[in-house]
Parts: sequence; C-alpha cells; structure tokens
Amino acid sequence: MDAVEVFVFAATGYLYLKSKKKRRSWVHPINTARYTHGHFATLYRPLREKDPVKFFNYLRMSINSFDELLSKVREPLTKRDTNMRDAIPPEEMLVITLRYLASGCSLKDLHYNFRIGRSTAGEIVRKVCQTIWDTMKEQCLPTPTDEAWSRIAAGFRDRANFPNCLGAVDGKHIRIVKLLQSGSLNQNNKHFFSIGLLAVADANYNFIYVDVGSYDKDSDSTLFRNSTLWNEIKSGTLNIPRPTPLPGSDVTVPYAFVGDEAFGLSTHLLRPYSGTHLTVKKRVFNYRLLRARRYVECTFGILSNKWRIFHRPLDVNVDFCVDIVKCCCVLHNYVRGRDGFNFEDSLTVMGLEEYENDDIMPVNRHSNRFRDALANYFMSEAGQVPWQMGSI
Repeated sequence: MDAVEVFVFAATGYLYLKSKKKRRSWVHPINTARYTHGHFATLYRPLREKDPVKFFNYLRMSINSFDELLSKVREPLTKRDTNMRDAIPPEEMLVITLRYLASGCSLKDLHYNFRIGRSTAGEIVRKVCQTIWDTMKEQCLPTPTDEAWSRIAAGFRDRANFPNCLGAVDGKHIRIVKLLQSGSLNQNNKHFFSIGLLAVADANYNFIYVDVGSYDKDSDSTLFRNSTLWNEIKSGTLNIPRPTPLPGSDVTVPYAFVGDEAFGLSTHLLRPYSGTHLTVKKRVFNYRLLRARRYVECTFGILSNKWRIFHRPLDVNVDFCVDIVKCCCVLHNYVRGRDGFNFEDSLTVMGLEEYENDDIMPVNRHSNRFRDALANYFMSEAGQVPWQMGSI
C-alpha cells in the first residue's frame, strides 16, 4: 500500500467516524431514574415496610422467606462497584428475578419497571436463576435417603391409601418461542415448540426429582427411560427400600412410583390397566392409582399458578429456559416448606401441557404380577377403602 492509498484509507475512516451519530449519554435517561422511580424504590420497599400481605403477593413469598433466600445467594451475586457505575445490589437482583417469575412479564417490562437495560435484565434473571439452583438444590431437592423414602411412602399410605409408593411421576410440555435456525428439534407432536419437564412429587406436593430440557419429540416413557432417575433405578443406586408386606397382609410387593398411561409398566413403576371394558377389580385399582397420581398434577398446578412465567411461552433461548424451570422447581419446594400453598392453585394446571401416549415400555411378567397383587389387595378387607366402589 503506497502513500496515496494510506492517505485515502485514513481520510475515509476519519470521515466515517465523524459522520457517525455520537452517543448522547452513557446511560439512557430512563435508567438514570432507577434510584428514585424504579419499582425497587417505589414499590418493593414500601410493601416490605408497610404491607406484608401484598409483599407476599408481589414476590410469592413472605418477608422472612425472602430474607432467608437472600442470605443464601447474597455472596455469589455480589459484584464490585466500578469507576463507571455502581453494581446492582443482590437484593435488587433477587427482587427483579422473583417479580419476573411471579408475574410472567417480559424482560422489556423489567426494563421499564425497574429502570435497567433490557440486556441487563436478562443477565440478572439468568444469573440469579443459576445461583438459586446451584445454591439451594441440595437443600430443596436432595437425593432421598432410606429414611426419606420411608417418610414419602408413609405419606402416600396415609393420605392416598396407596402402600409402598415412592412418588407420583409425570411429564409436561413447557411452551417456548421458536428461535431462529432451531429447526424442528424442540417441536412436539402437538405442533408447538417446548422443552420437557419430568417430575416426581410426594404426598406433600413437593418435588422429589426433576429432569428439565429434553427434546419434546420424546414421549413420557422415553423421557423417563432417558432420565438419571431411571438409570439409578436400573443400577440399584437409588436406595429404594426392600419389598415389604402390604399393611394387614402377608403379600410382599416392591416399592414403586406411579404414573399414567404414557408410562410403561415395570417393577418400580406402576401404571393403570388399559382398555375400556375392565373388571371391577381393575377399575378399583385404576381409581386407587389415580388418587396417588393426582399429587403430581396438584404439584404442577401449584407451581404454574404461583410462578406465572409458565402462563406464556418462554421467549428466551433454550438454555435460559432450562435455568428458569429448574429455579422455579427449587423455589416451589422452598416456599412450600415455609409459607404453605393455596389449595385453589392445586385444582388447575396453567401453561403446562400433557404428553401424548405414543411410546410404551415393554411389560414383563413380574410387573404384571405385582400390579395384580395390589389390585387383589385393594379388593380385600385389609386393603379396601369404604368409598372406592362408589367412585369407579
């Protein structure tokens, strides 16, 4: 490149830079009013100081629960101030995230409500969701011990009248917005885009296990077979209790999870009898299984009605969606254990779609034998409940 070309190149670059519109300010004027007009200052603080009931409605947890959660995540969320700007404090980051999950608003809504940048809002929400999962998972979703399995089984025996039950399992579609160049990887057989959520719940409406992020071309049964839960069951590392006799009987059956028709029958997973012209014994078994299985449906209802982010398609990338869902499952158990739940929330499941029953796991004779043993037990004097015949 000779001297003339160098001069022309430099002159062109100078004219281009001169013609560019200069940025008027480092921070948008809307965001500069964050300390005085943002919801953290104008809404969160007054609710915290004067109205604990509305505070609970605003962030879906009590003040004490919020403070305890903040103490757990404060350190990993703390950032240093710089010469350019002050870091957003962990308390405000947590409020922004909880409000996003509780209201189902968009990241752009957070931008206007809390007077922060739209991209900043996305970074905050994802960081807080990841931190809550990493920090609280072992506390809120621990791997059950022998004592925990016994306690879970006792809950189903006492509340659902279903003995030797380790939990109710089900899978749901969580709607997402189709991303560019994503193809049909996350398009399910109902022709909308989603990710999968497989969950096991106990009789106290708590999640025992969650598996998030599967491709939604998979059915419930395929999702279960590919889960770490199923791998641990097959490998014998899940600490499932040894088979015990049914109450008031000498018939011994293994402990098992209960699911719907989308799941295959196996030694540690029971499903209803299929068909329309069933005997009384089989219909009674299906009814008793339904009473136990409804706990996972109620748990999904409480989850989706408290964290209304599930009431609309998630409009972030798939990895971000997975972070959101895992965080909400942890928060569900966290709030459930401290603040209880609203019974009305358990009656309907909003925004979570059922799977199709199109892939069934193979059945073996042992599985049939154990299911038949339970069906006979439910018809016996020791195992029946007074109202079962009027409910089938």
